[in-house]
Amino acid sequence: MVRIGIVAGEASGDLLGSHLILALKQKRSDIEFIGIAGPKMISAGAKSLYPIERLSVRGYLEVIKHLWGLLKLRRELLNQFLSNPPDLFIGIDAPDFNFWLEKKLKRKGIKTIHYVSPSIWAWRKNRIKKIKKAVTQVLALFPFEPALYQEKGVPVTYVGHPLADMLPMEPDVAGAREILKLEPSSLVIAMLPGSRQSEVEQHADLFVQTAKHIYTQHPNAVFLVPLITRETRHIFELAIFNEPEPLPIQLLFGHAHDAMEAANVVIVASGTATLEAALLKKPMVITYRMSNLSWQLLKRMRLQPYVGLPNILAGKFVVPELLQDDATPEKLAQATLDLVNDKEKLAEIKKEFTDIHQQLKQNTAEKAAIAILAHLK
Repeated sequence: MVRIGIVAGEASGDLLGSHLILALKQKRSDIEFIGIAGPKMISAGAKSLYPIERLSVRGYLEVIKHLWGLLKLRRELLNQFLSNPPDLFIGIDAPDFNFWLEKKLKRKGIKTIHYVSPSIWAWRKNRIKKIKKAVTQVLALFPFEPALYQEKGVPVTYVGHPLADMLPMEPDVAGAREILKLEPSSLVIAMLPGSRQSEVEQHADLFVQTAKHIYTQHPNAVFLVPLITRETRHIFELAIFNEPEPLPIQLLFGHAHDAMEAANVVIVASGTATLEAALLKKPMVITYRMSNLSWQLLKRMRLQPYVGLPNILAGKFVVPELLQDDATPEKLAQATLDLVNDKEKLAEIKKEFTDIHQQLKQNTAEKAAIAILAHLK
């Protein structure tokens, strides 16, 4: 039996990991996976030693609060891998957690694959030197990443992004509206405040007030807010309750894909959801708020003028970004309505996002599995 250690840190990594596990199992039935996995990876056959939620912490202050527990967990996991070494280790995203683990395992002669390049192109290019010490190979999701690693002598393979394989080139807007029981003539705005409690706490009131501004100008507007936990739903419900005027806001359990597919425009917290919105060819306004200290630290490290994946992939501002102090209800509402009313801009966005989709559609899980199996021979 071949043992592969595997660690994913959040929902997006869980999705990537589940597709990868299934692709590897199709090629070799004698592989078992053990480490830290989410529900999708567990369903695909992985054994999780710790809940994935233990790693789902974002923002400098939030990480500091949980630092001792994360360090303890990481050390315990390393000891388990060293006492019963896997044939290979795959770290899926979660770079701060996984690179330390990979470096320790690589020193013991265990091959290490890192799936999802950290955003060195946006924040810290000097990390490549540390990455080189930690990994046997990087599997990159975006086409501009391999050149950065090749320049420093880090083995890298471009595998594309699995979302591009999963999503059709043309979204089914009518079908999504039927599923969600929405009128064809409604102005549908999907609002995605993030998946973590800390993100929803930052964005809930902002999004409710933005909806209020838009609704005063468009009484036919409907606002869809997909949330994935009871805790995040409760936070958003409180924000709605604190607004005295009734608003057509529909909270959904999950259904983020359906909400975006049905939408005319999306207001989205920066993260993986921006890429899904782009692959669905949706005009969007990207926003993000965090603690002021986290923002000041992050702002000094930025290497690019944009933070949203669609803009980074396009190499220009295809869609607006309103971050931190610029993220006000008035500005978000105006930017959203500017998109709705500009047909020429909407056509340009659709073309740019179609080009991105074609670049990222690479049969990702298959390519990643082939690259990984080469290290098991």
